[in-house]
Amino acid sequence: MGSHGSGSPDSGLVEIAREFLVAYRRTREVAALHRAGELSFEDVRGWVGDDESSALYRLKELCHGQFRGDDLPDGRMERDALFDLTVGALFHEAMRFRENLYQREVYGPRVRKLQGRSQEEANLIREFEKIVAGAAVRLDEAMQETEALLEQTRLQFRSLLLAQPDHGLVTRFLIENAGYVVLVFEGGVDRILEDVHGDAATGYWVAARSYLDSGHFEEASRLLTEARRRGGERADWVRLGDYANAMEAYLRGDYRKAMDALAAWIAHDPAADESGYAALALDAVSHVGKLTEGEEGKEVAADAERIAEQLQTLTERFGTSAPVAG
Repeated sequence: MGSHGSGSPDSGLVEIAREFLVAYRRTREVAALHRAGELSFEDVRGWVGDDESSALYRLKELCHGQFRGDDLPDGRMERDALFDLTVGALFHEAMRFRENLYQREVYGPRVRKLQGRSQEEANLIREFEKIVAGAAVRLDEAMQETEALLEQTRLQFRSLLLAQPDHGLVTRFLIENAGYVVLVFEGGVDRILEDVHGDAATGYWVAARSYLDSGHFEEASRLLTEARRRGGERADWVRLGDYANAMEAYLRGDYRKAMDALAAWIAHDPAADESGYAALALDAVSHVGKLTEGEEGKEVAADAERIAEQLQTLTERFGTSAPVAG
């Protein structure tokens, strides 16, 4: 799965999303093996346990860390606490399943090898046999409850996404991991983007802006193209597509294309919330004269000087002097 750094406010939700998708898939796999009569104790080790090697353990611990602080906004507390409680219940029910599977797969064979030499030992062995025999029934019950809680967790996770539509990192993560998302949500990533953002195109736009803000221009350009393909040629999407193409071309060393695309972006009258992009572009353009050679290079350098003046005017208008990307 795609990864993200921990410096942004919503990176914690990205980590929870990652572990939820893993835990959901693993739970479905374990349930299918159990129903087919092919589940072994080894199969559950990476699914549920009491350390970081367990997907459900990691999810539970992340939720506890994210949702049990005292500084959460009042409007989020109840919803986030409910998700945390649901994940905790899912973990503990899965642990109950794990314990019963251990009794059947590991404890049971040991009990069957025992032969009591005294009446007291024979009575004790019979009690052990009752425990092992009941483990199969308890296994089915625990799995039924685990799957019911998994569905509730899925619904609560969806509610978390619906409540925080502006989280660009989370939207990026869902798009990057569309193959996992389709296992959880019917209709796949486009459907969940539609639910969260009103339409899938807007979801791709939100993700593209997140890429732009972190300086991932190629990815931003790709998702802006997807947004336009789904939602039409909206002016701001076209404009920022020009900007993303310009910066991506600059990084590739295609300074002619970069200048042309920057000129198109400027001509489309950038919005105030694009002020940081202007500052970053100005910093890049100021180096073009040193990076170009020959007659064509002179033309590009001349265009760069002209565009630098326009960018300087933009940054002064917006009152911006520092780039947004790190």
